[in-house]
Amino acid sequence: MSVTELRVGLIGLGMMGRHHARVIREVEGLELVAVADALGDPHGVAGDLPVVGGVAELIEQGIDACVCAVPTGLHEEVGLALAEARVPTLIEKPIAHSVEAGTRLVEAFERGGVVGAVGHIERYNPALQSLRDRMAAGELGQMYQIATRRQGPFPARIADVGVVKDLATHDIDLTAWLAKSEYTSVSAQVTTRSGRPHEDMVAATGRLANGIITNHLVNWLSPMKERVTVVTGEKGAFVADTVSADLTFYANGVVSTEWDSVANFRGVAEGDVTRFAIPKREPLRVEHERFRDAVLGVGNDVVTLREGLNTLATAERLLASAREAAA
Repeated sequence: MSVTELRVGLIGLGMMGRHHARVIREVEGLELVAVADALGDPHGVAGDLPVVGGVAELIEQGIDACVCAVPTGLHEEVGLALAEARVPTLIEKPIAHSVEAGTRLVEAFERGGVVGAVGHIERYNPALQSLRDRMAAGELGQMYQIATRRQGPFPARIADVGVVKDLATHDIDLTAWLAKSEYTSVSAQVTTRSGRPHEDMVAATGRLANGIITNHLVNWLSPMKERVTVVTGEKGAFVADTVSADLTFYANGVVSTEWDSVANFRGVAEGDVTRFAIPKREPLRVEHERFRDAVLGVGNDVVTLREGLNTLATAERLLASAREAAA
């Protein structure tokens, strides 16, 4: 199979599905040949393609790979059908609605030797990609803390999960990925203020296996949109804004002083501030390119289903902590 032969199917034509359809059509080596959604095509993304009703009909179109962008509660059903048909699949995050469902998906794809990936798109944000490379190069020195803020208005596309599984899973995944270390503990508080059945605000703290402490503020209740990751270490702090894809480094000051009361303070001082000029490619496009390469066996830079399961398990531990705190 050459890079020009991947026939791609897409199931789920909602808010994310329309973006997947656009990018699939733009990426070299991918051809969108079939789409499916039981509710039709509200955004008109099918073009000349017929819209079939479900995953079985989609598989019958002879697809080489598939993108699953249906609501989270349907990920297991759709994913298991694709795994059984041995169709490599990119599943939108989170991997599933529960750890049990996610585990069944992981086992099905692994048992069949089928490529599976989860759409934790923040890993492909240029600011975070550059940050991870700089951290690996030692530009921050020892890492102390990773803090994220992911806040904004409620998105109409979400109905079946709360802010923890929909949004905080981004932060859980990107934090473990940046630090190259998994969570060993989490603690959280949640609240529901908007009248919907699921939580819409969370404040969480945690610790990774390598000792880094974490902090995440996530909600659907803020009038402004904020997507910020701050990594603090011995040489200063990196700040990544994933809305603008900007990366800035705030260095610790090294100016000496003869003022004894200041010189004796065992902390840090303000130093130089550097905003990096980095190439800015659309994260969803990069994600699809990496998935294409994994399907073709020429790369493995995808978020694996097992990594997606680990992220979901951490999210569920976070929710369990919040329930215990409220009891």
